[in-house]
Amino acid sequence: MRSHWSGRLAFILAASGSAIGLGNIWKFPYITGENGGGAFVIIYLLTILIVGLPIFIAEVYIGQNAQKNAVSAFNVIHGKPSPFRAIGVLGILSAFLILSFYSVVGGWILSFEYKVLTGAFTDATPETISGMLGGLLGDWKSLLFWHTLFMLITAGIVVGGIKGGIERGAKILMPGFFVLLTLLLFITMSLDGFGDAFAFLFQPDFSKLTGKSILEAVGHSFFTLSLGMGAMITYGSFLEKKEQVFKIAIAVCALDTIVAVMAGLVMFSVTFTYGQEPSSGPALMFSTMPMLFSQMTGGTYLLAAFFALVTFAALSSAISLLEVVVAYFSEERNMSHKKATVIFAGIIWAVGILCALSFNVLSGVFDFFDFFDKSTTHVLMPFGGLLTAIFFGWIIPEEKVYGIFGGPTTAARCIRFISRFIAPTAVAVVMIVGLSDWITG
Repeated sequence: MRSHWSGRLAFILAASGSAIGLGNIWKFPYITGENGGGAFVIIYLLTILIVGLPIFIAEVYIGQNAQKNAVSAFNVIHGKPSPFRAIGVLGILSAFLILSFYSVVGGWILSFEYKVLTGAFTDATPETISGMLGGLLGDWKSLLFWHTLFMLITAGIVVGGIKGGIERGAKILMPGFFVLLTLLLFITMSLDGFGDAFAFLFQPDFSKLTGKSILEAVGHSFFTLSLGMGAMITYGSFLEKKEQVFKIAIAVCALDTIVAVMAGLVMFSVTFTYGQEPSSGPALMFSTMPMLFSQMTGGTYLLAAFFALVTFAALSSAISLLEVVVAYFSEERNMSHKKATVIFAGIIWAVGILCALSFNVLSGVFDFFDFFDKSTTHVLMPFGGLLTAIFFGWIIPEEKVYGIFGGPTTAARCIRFISRFIAPTAVAVVMIVGLSDWITG
């Protein structure tokens, strides 16, 4: 008998955990800053509605109705063998490759949390702090240790199954995440830069918006919800058929957006208070924020809370990625869930070694980290999302789509229209532009 979530809240916590990852913390504030603050937020909210939400609904619906893994779900719904099962194959491959380098980044986070707790940031100069990540990347032994630890924690959660592992983990990680984020937000509200941060995020400057800004919003609205990697199909397959997908989708999209805005307020409050501009990616998380927190009263404690927050976000996303792979092989290759978890966590860990060594031993030979990142971001995930929108909009019968909304309501008709025309077009454009930039860049 197939395992199921204990209820709607359990699914919302797990799905939110998958969606709320490092992108909410190190990417959203930066791209918002680059693209007009509040103006970008408005565009981003619109693209969540016209791209993210419809594809999210589609993925959860497919999994829920089929009660199967990301590949077999399409055979159940469309008839075996369905050519659309390629969507599931793309999702599994994406999840596999993403987790291989995501685990390396998770190792960086664990390393920095350890540094904070052992006093490495106490009285450290800005120059020392800014060089910490570079020092870690150059030390392949340390990278492998922390990569291994992160993967062991991830596998340790997933090996317990849906209720005993992933659900239990989500019920600890996600409330802990929200408590820490709320705590940091309340603390930063007392900073001089909070008013500037609030105004920046909620007072739009449309003069900074460009066509690229809109594409950035579309791309982020898609990737921030963990779409195109089989995660929501897999999680949806453990959802009871009686649960209402539309209400759940609204809740997850809302939580993901609220977290992104809260993280932006925290980041901008700190950076504006100390006269800095937010940088992108690792530099923001591992250099800028530690340097700024270290200047604040109680900075060590705040920094420990910050990296704990990021650890929770990374782990909640990692467990969903591993479960995508495990669910397929445990169901289709007659493996126990525990055995599949151990085997494929080990294989992904081994591939992740190549990503870790890309910063040192293999530097100048081949950058596996960058290749896996770009190939999943610009090709596998958007292509899977594009096909999912087409499948939901054109292959699934109209009455079944309307059934999600309790009948042919205005919302149902809008989602169907968007899934047929707008979402596929938007994702295709993002994929083409991203692929072009990758090839030419």
